[in-house]
Amino acid sequence: MSQGVTPEMQNFLEEEKRKAMFNEVVSKLADVCFDKCVTRPADSLDRYESACLSNCALRYLETGQVIMQRIGRMNQ
Repeated sequence: MSQGVTPEMQNFLEEEKRKAMFNEVVSKLADVCFDKCVTRPADSLDRYESACLSNCALRYLETGQVIMQRIGRMNQ
């Protein structure tokens, strides 16, 4: 740990880093799924677009979970 950095400050910085990473994942998810599912701009989503967005987000999150589990096993 760097000199002068308290454990509280270190914890705060780690938490902020986790928040930033989470926000980055959410932003990427929104971009990928929107580009895949929304074919034309409109005032609202049709049934296909809504279902596609839900499925895309679910697959994206499940894939991320599988990857994190495999990385965790590799680090053991």
